[in-house]
Amino acid sequence: MPKNVIVAQSGGPSPVINSSLRGVIDTCKLFPETFGKIYGGWHGIEGVLKEELLDLSAQDEEEIALLRYTPAAGSIGTCRYKLKKNQTEDFKRVVDVMKAHNVGYFFYNGGNDSMDTAHKVSVIAQEQGLDLVAVGVPKTIDNDVGDSEFKLIDHTPGYGSVARYWMGIVQNANEENAGSCPADPVLVLQAMGRKIGYIPAAARLADPKRELPLQIYLAESGVTAVEMCDRVNDQLKKDGRCIIVVSEGFEVGDLGATTDSFGHTQYSASQTTVAQQVVNMLNAKGLPVPGAARGQVSGTDQRATCLYASVVDLDEAYKVGQKAALIAQSGENGWMATILRQPGPIYNVVYDKVPLEKVANSERTFPKEWIAPNKIDVTDDFLRYATPLIGEDWASVSVVNGRQRFARFKPIFAGKKLPEYAPQALKK
Repeated sequence: MPKNVIVAQSGGPSPVINSSLRGVIDTCKLFPETFGKIYGGWHGIEGVLKEELLDLSAQDEEEIALLRYTPAAGSIGTCRYKLKKNQTEDFKRVVDVMKAHNVGYFFYNGGNDSMDTAHKVSVIAQEQGLDLVAVGVPKTIDNDVGDSEFKLIDHTPGYGSVARYWMGIVQNANEENAGSCPADPVLVLQAMGRKIGYIPAAARLADPKRELPLQIYLAESGVTAVEMCDRVNDQLKKDGRCIIVVSEGFEVGDLGATTDSFGHTQYSASQTTVAQQVVNMLNAKGLPVPGAARGQVSGTDQRATCLYASVVDLDEAYKVGQKAALIAQSGENGWMATILRQPGPIYNVVYDKVPLEKVANSERTFPKEWIAPNKIDVTDDFLRYATPLIGEDWASVSVVNGRQRFARFKPIFAGKKLPEYAPQALKK
């Protein structure tokens, strides 16, 4: 007898997260003898705990197909709720919901913390005698899941699109800066990425021949704020203008930052920003040319727009979702679907699996050897790594009456069979 499916998402969204969701849905439908109804956990594991299960099997095929070009996570939602060891009520509730709805397969799409949740669910299910297969689907724009040797996963879906975004943003910013430099010679652009430099590093894709007055400051570069001011002024003396891309985690002093439930710093919710601090420091120190520094902080558009989505990224996100479903179909529990790059000059990947316990709460670092000797640039080895991920063509976004056409699911939910429940960590 087929068993039902729950697929859910957590952590920050990405331009291709729904492509992975579509890959899971489409592939599960190919095996009706294995997979029964497909439910979406409404807003991640929180939806599972609250028994809010969106019936994805009841949705129109057209809406499922539109997931490819639907960014962020509005289709089934995401969350930042973490299952911690002491939350025994939550673990019991997850098992109760799975049993009540005859769920035998659980897919969790997200980053390292999400893989930890998937791993915990797989373990608790085994301990409580629940016949459940749990599989992780990797997703994060930060590209920090896995190991720094790239043996567990080469890159995560979402990163190729945010890298393409930053390539485009810097190209356009250069046109603006070149035209307005007599008044605004310095433009400071802040990129997402917490303490991991993959996102700001992608700015170099806009200028692989290093023809622009571009400086890149990764959080892990080791450059101080004072050194930054000196280097920028040196650039201004040479070129008359300077474009700075700085990581949101670059050390510039207290930002009044908050943290989320995962314990991660929320730079976008801070009292001030790194970009503003840098602008203030440069203007206070004084520039060797007329004019002033100004800043621009890209927000959630880095991970919530399909217009810059990489076609390569969209395809790989779909295929890794497919792989996750195939892992589950074979009955293998406790794995994450993964993308592994094949050696050789021509870009090619294979889809495989790695144990969830190896990637749960992992945190890949940006290779030191990819930071240029001057510490304000990245090497050509990084460019060779990142260039294939951004693709060569623009995504073909569905448009109706001039507006983007996104997937819109009908609010059809599974009937509740259990008493109301509030997630343990949210109880007052």
